[in-house]
Formats: sequence, C-alpha cells, structure tokens
Amino acid sequence: MSTPPGAVTLRPVTGADLDVLFEVAADLASWEERGPSRPAPLTRAAFDEKRAAADLDTSGSRVRFVVDVDGVAVGSVQLFGFDDLAHHAEVGIALSQDARGRGVGTAAIKQIVAFGFVRSNLRRIHLQAIESNVAALRAYEKAGFVVEGRQRQHAWVRGRYEDIVLMGILRSEWSAAEGRDGALGS
Repeated sequence: MSTPPGAVTLRPVTGADLDVLFEVAADLASWEERGPSRPAPLTRAAFDEKRAAADLDTSGSRVRFVVDVDGVAVGSVQLFGFDDLAHHAEVGIALSQDARGRGVGTAAIKQIVAFGFVRSNLRRIHLQAIESNVAALRAYEKAGFVVEGRQRQHAWVRGRYEDIVLMGILRSEWSAAEGRDGALGS
C-alpha cells in the first residue's frame, strides 16, 4: 500500500530543484511516459542548456511549475501548446520514481487544471499518454479528464507498438465537478 502524499503544491523552479529535475528528465526507464522523442542518454550539460533556453523564452508559450511535496521538489508539471484563439492547451507532468503511486500526480494535475481554467482563461485542457501508463491514466481520470480517442499503435515503447490515449477536460466539466458556476471569478 502506498503512503499518501504530504502537502502537494506547485511553485516556480529554483536553483535547488535542478538536480531533481535533471534526475527525472534523464530517467531512461520512464522516458516514453514523458514524451514522444527517441530515448537517449541525457547529459547534465545538455539538460542545463535546454533549461537555460526555456528560461529565456518569454513568449508565454508554456507555464511550468515544480511539483513540491512538503518542501521537496519531486518533479514538474506544465501547460504548453497554447491556442489563444480556441483557448486550449496541453498539460504534461513528470515525477520522480518515489513520488509515483502516492496521489502526488493527481493532486498536481488538479492544481494545474485549476490554474489553466481560472488564471489562463482556457476552455479546454488536453493530454496524451501511452496506454501502458495505467497509473497516469487513472490519475488523469481522477482529475476529471475523459478519454477522447486513441492513436492506434502510434508509439514505439520498449520493443512494441502502443496506442496513445488522448484525454481532455472542458472548463464546464471542471466547473460542475468543483461546484462552480463556470464564471472565472467564482
């Protein structure tokens, strides 16, 4: 049985978080759960360069937070791919191994969804996950996401093809579940 998480909060990245974030980004065992790129070793120099470039991007094309449990960084969550006309964005999360399976991901996703709808005026938030990442799919469902479709055999994951599960949540669904009237200020 897993230990319930402590206080899960989202906060800005600090220099003290970079070792943990590098560890998560460099974890080859969970590579396919975090993105579509081909697995490859990640050096600290390449990670630092990528982080520095992201920090220089002031376009507002992504909003990234550290996932913090009781004052300790355990991963990151972000909104990206903003569509300013249709008011939607994609969400992604990456957690350290010891933070998984304890409700941390569900709590973090719920918080980023609230941020997206209340603070970023999104109408819809969507995500994609490989079908074998059952724990993540369950966490997304607990946060209110529904399966919208599949891309069949779209991902090559550890020696076999897997479906990509497409999920989304609308602000109206989130508002109803949260007991809000749908207005941003409520």
